[in-house]
Amino acid sequence: MAEAADFQGMSPSPARRWLRRTGALLAGAPLLAGLLQLSAAAPARAATSDTVDVSLDSLSPSAPTDGDTLTVSGTVTNNGKQAVTDAHVGLRVGPLLDTRSAIDTTAQHSDGLQTAVGSEVGGKYVEKFAALTPGVAEHFSISVPVDQLDLGQDGVYEFGVSLSGRTSAQPWEQVLGIQRTFLPWQPAEADTRTETTYLWPLISTVHVTAKTGAGEQQTPVFLNDDLAKDIAPGGRLAQMLALGRDLDVTWVIDPDLLASVDAMAGSYKIQGPGDSTTPGTHQAVAKQWLADLQKAVSGKEVVALPFADPDLASLAHNGTSVTGSLSHLKDATDVAATTVKTVLHVTPSTDFAWPVEGAVDPSIIKVATSAGADKVIARSDSLQETGGLPYTPSAARPIGGGTTAVVADARLSTAFEGDLTKAASTTLAVQRFLAQSLQLDGQTDKQRSIVVAPQRMPSAAQAQAMAQALTALQGGNWTQSQDLTAAAKTKPDPGATTRIPSTSAYPSSLRRQQLPRSAFDQIARTEDNLEKFKVILTDESRVVTPFGRAINREMSTSWRGRSSHTDSFRQGVETYLDDLAKQVKLIDKSETKLSGRSATIPVTVQNNLVQGVDHLRLRLTSTMPTRLKIGGKAYMEQPVAVSGGHAQSVKFTTSANANGRATVIAQLYTEDGRPYGAPVYFDVKVTEVTPTVMLVIGGGVLLLVLAGFRMYTQRKRAAARQAEDDGPDQAGEDTDGPANPEDPEDRLRQESDTRSRADDPEQPSDPTPDTAPESTDPSGTGERVDR
Repeated sequence: MAEAADFQGMSPSPARRWLRRTGALLAGAPLLAGLLQLSAAAPARAATSDTVDVSLDSLSPSAPTDGDTLTVSGTVTNNGKQAVTDAHVGLRVGPLLDTRSAIDTTAQHSDGLQTAVGSEVGGKYVEKFAALTPGVAEHFSISVPVDQLDLGQDGVYEFGVSLSGRTSAQPWEQVLGIQRTFLPWQPAEADTRTETTYLWPLISTVHVTAKTGAGEQQTPVFLNDDLAKDIAPGGRLAQMLALGRDLDVTWVIDPDLLASVDAMAGSYKIQGPGDSTTPGTHQAVAKQWLADLQKAVSGKEVVALPFADPDLASLAHNGTSVTGSLSHLKDATDVAATTVKTVLHVTPSTDFAWPVEGAVDPSIIKVATSAGADKVIARSDSLQETGGLPYTPSAARPIGGGTTAVVADARLSTAFEGDLTKAASTTLAVQRFLAQSLQLDGQTDKQRSIVVAPQRMPSAAQAQAMAQALTALQGGNWTQSQDLTAAAKTKPDPGATTRIPSTSAYPSSLRRQQLPRSAFDQIARTEDNLEKFKVILTDESRVVTPFGRAINREMSTSWRGRSSHTDSFRQGVETYLDDLAKQVKLIDKSETKLSGRSATIPVTVQNNLVQGVDHLRLRLTSTMPTRLKIGGKAYMEQPVAVSGGHAQSVKFTTSANANGRATVIAQLYTEDGRPYGAPVYFDVKVTEVTPTVMLVIGGGVLLLVLAGFRMYTQRKRAAARQAEDDGPDQAGEDTDGPANPEDPEDRLRQESDTRSRADDPEQPSDPTPDTAPESTDPSGTGERVDR
């Protein structure tokens, strides 16, 4: 195998090129006739089957100019069952392509043998092989001075690499395999250079959950460690950053990506099975990526999408009928600028909205502009030209209401989709992109502004192909770079279409990937639960911020095509919020016995959160107020405030009117009257007057009678003794004196006094309420309330 090369310093003039090509055509006429006869006699299979696969792995430079040497390399593989002999790889320059559609057609049939690709350059600019063994790939590399290609006027040429040879079944030379591509030719600066804006997206999938650690720093919890792989050297986002740094592009960034990497730069955890987590260890990688990004965007235009890149089409088609959905878009827009400025120290533009693949309809435009954006990035396969312009108009289009549609070119924007992991695929994509760009520039002498909006999350291979094409484009002679803001301000072409397609025209392939109505219902439910929860918190920011961002992430465009993942994420957010709300609850109570007319019933509120709760009211309600009243009526409320990690017993005064069982309901309420948490039901068994109470009352009455009799007898005897002491004239008057143990009456009096003292306990009035001791444990069976 040999590598052909030639170097010449001067290139022929265009007139001279024309003479040489005309002479070659006349001289080859007899040979052409013979070849036509030979082709007619050959089996049709030779002209319709691709016996040898030609892979074009490299073409450099991608857009050559005068004095350059073009180097083409790749491989040829014999796909047949017979060896190919007397084989050689040659280069072919085809006709000048005069329309963008012609480029598309050629690309669609890039390896077909049905049509020829001009004449072979030939001579020493070939690589020969004695034989190609079936199934074996052989490498080739050919270098040729550009002036040997006989390129004429400026424009896009069809360019082919062919393998010619013989087989035992067809022992004549024929083309057995070919690969077509394009050769952009603009050796001198174009009269009018197209202003080109290329969007460089830094967007990722959702990585952070709603969960945070219990400490003061609220350590974030990540779904997995995939983000660390993407930003590590060699990862997708690391390559996007490294490649974009040296290009003149407009950075389009999802602030959620910045927030996630910034969180990773500190302490973070990775979600494991169940409630388990493991510490994250990639802080250094995150810090380096952010530092490199800060340098890369310095002095460049940065466009910030709403936080988490919400799916505008899903919201427009399935979410607007759900109350509150649009408010999340406004919130995501408001937080975007703050996030980018905090992390990157640059002020981004936030007045651009970017629907998926630039597909728009009236409802999408309405939603996109509802949060403050006045520029919508559309695409030309959605906002299609209907005015019959012979050229591609500038991107900016006024569509009414002060809104500008910035229409990206569909051909250029989709040039690097698909699998580009193989060098041959990359080479073809780059050459096609450059060909379309040059052909666009040559359509008219009018100054135009073109925008290229590639896929949101290019793979590493796609990003490399994009960078290769942009490097060649920005080094070429037919375009000049422009920021997106400048492109949006360009004077619109009066002949360009401004009519937004109807909702029914929205692509069905994209509609199938949208978030369903049920997703927005679940988001609304989560938002409602968050509103109920936050009002009781002493520091609501610890909950509102992580859950607010999680709700934004639930609407992310990155969920398209990943329905099971988005369902799981939404369910995880809702479940976690419910679990937190349930940490503030009432302790269950069992049946309570109430003896007497009044008593105090304690109800315990438990707070297992880290922070305190306030603005709650505890209501205790009797279902039978005729039997049992709470605070003198059917129910009673008291305010509740509980510190984090503590419990608080709230006491309620009750009064009984009749014996029997009454069910009592304890329920927490927020200050606006909405129930909070589950109620607690328990029974109160009322026994108003018991046999014991009657015995005590009867004993008290008896003691009172005996005491009265004692006082009467004492006075009578005292009078009798006084009469005896005063003399006969006072005889018969009872007087007091020392008791005579021999006197039966005195002995009876002493025994009565002794019994009276022994049987005379302290006599309470009606029982008064007492305060029950605080307890964090559930009431035991047969709990008795202190009176």
